Amino acid sequence: MEFLSDARPSPIAGTWYAGKAAALSRQMEAFFGAVKLKKEDLPGRVLGLMVPHAGHRYSGQTAAYGYQAVADSLRQLVVILSPLHQFFPDDFVTTAHAAYQTPLGEVRVAQPELQQLNRLLDESEMALTQVARDGEHSLEIQLPFLQYLWKTPFDLLPVMIRTHENNKLEAFSAALQQTIGGMDALVIASTDLSHFFPHLTAQMLDAETLRRVRDFNPQAVLEGDFDQSAPACGSGAVAAMLYATRSMGADKVQILNYSTSAEATGDESSVVGYGAAAVLKTK
Repeated sequence: MEFLSDARPSPIAGTWYAGKAAALSRQMEAFFGAVKLKKEDLPGRVLGLMVPHAGHRYSGQTAAYGYQAVADSLRQLVVILSPLHQFFPDDFVTTAHAAYQTPLGEVRVAQPELQQLNRLLDESEMALTQVARDGEHSLEIQLPFLQYLWKTPFDLLPVMIRTHENNKLEAFSAALQQTIGGMDALVIASTDLSHFFPHLTAQMLDAETLRRVRDFNPQAVLEGDFDQSAPACGSGAVAAMLYATRSMGADKVQILNYSTSAEATGDESSVVGYGAAAVLKTK
């Protein structure tokens, strides 16, 4: 596995979120200022998060609820698992670049950990495929929240997941846990919920998805997306995050916030659902 020396240039800054550092910081300040979540509301240490990935205008407030849960908990390594919305033939994809670029600066890619993860996946007859200058939004769009909150460098282990096969995701998560075991890591799953249903229908579907997440049931999350009884475009990422954090000792999922795009647009005829959750180690 070889890495380019440059940073991945952002294909979405200025469209999916503010393209200038000052404007982006003001937006983040407004999001976090509106979060009503206190440290004592969380009965344990946060090992994982589920957060949405629409444009910040639509889902940024809900995402901020997730990130507020780790506001005072800087980690040496952040794993972000996301879908890959474009077609790609391989199951697990990562960047070929040495860093990710956002208006708030560069986030360094954790190359040794990605190398180790790739070796472990190879033993299971899987692998990480590298791509350069990908256009995926769902991973990058998470970075400004942590850059703004922590204001100090952290390493990023980015993986875009295309498979929804439970056995592959379990094997991937075991390799991930082995890679980051002993490290002070945070595992993030990037996903939106239902897409383009009337508001009341979306709320009903999303409540079922969030129930399956809250029940710490990764297989049920995958099944709900497969038969569309509980849709989530990043169900593979969510399942992998739940498997990995469970093996790290997590024992509770707490739903932090839920919203739909109607709150930003006023249009309830066809909405997208957004949820934020924290995965906790309480014992």
